[in-house]
Amino acid sequence: MIWDFGWSGALLLIIILAVASIRILREYERGVVFLLGRFWKVKGPGIVLVVPGIQQMVRVDLRTVVMDVPSQDVISRDNVSVKVNAVVYFRVIDPQKAIIQVENFIEAVSQLAQTTLRSVLGKHELDDMLAERERLNIDIQQILDAQTDAWGVKVANVEIKHVDIDESMVRAIARQAEAERERRAKVIHAEGEMQASEKLLQAAQVLAQSPQAMQLRYLQTLNAIAGDKSNTIVFPLPMELLEAVFGSRRQRD
Repeated sequence: MIWDFGWSGALLLIIILAVASIRILREYERGVVFLLGRFWKVKGPGIVLVVPGIQQMVRVDLRTVVMDVPSQDVISRDNVSVKVNAVVYFRVIDPQKAIIQVENFIEAVSQLAQTTLRSVLGKHELDDMLAERERLNIDIQQILDAQTDAWGVKVANVEIKHVDIDESMVRAIARQAEAERERRAKVIHAEGEMQASEKLLQAAQVLAQSPQAMQLRYLQTLNAIAGDKSNTIVFPLPMELLEAVFGSRRQRD
């Protein structure tokens, strides 16, 4: 009986150790295996055997992580205080570095994203934050990707979501936009006046070279005046007619 119990206990212990050594990794998971505290290899996906007490395994998720960067207080280059938040898309491409080179790569990326967001946006004016957001996204993404490469992390994309401005600054921006629209309207009006004056000058030169055209223009003017409901109508007389009348009188005298 003692012999049977010894074999049964040993068999039971072997079964427990075998079950405890089995790890199942999904398609998007990898296992960083350490042998007596030293890095051994990266395993997975599928079934992975880990010897209890001798080997340890750390799971690493290779899927893209969507991280929301908390709202950051940023002072722009033109001394405007704004609150900016963003979202960062990244994933692990080297599980060994992600576990060995940094204690917690998710927390490290979060802190780095916050400081980089403040640093990059602080070098630009408020107008750039509002109008050139796509270029700022690329700048932040490239900086993050370069610094996280040593951690085995690839930053795929960065998107600035909101730029919150103080209400007084919103009113100032509205006044600035209104002044800009008025300036453009005045410029367009001045350009129209210049073009009209050039056309009038060309028309005057054409009429001066053709007396018949001047007479036709005179008749059109009389027709336009006749269609008016005014009680008093002033008929302009051409200078040629006045000269002809006064010239004939001087000849008779």
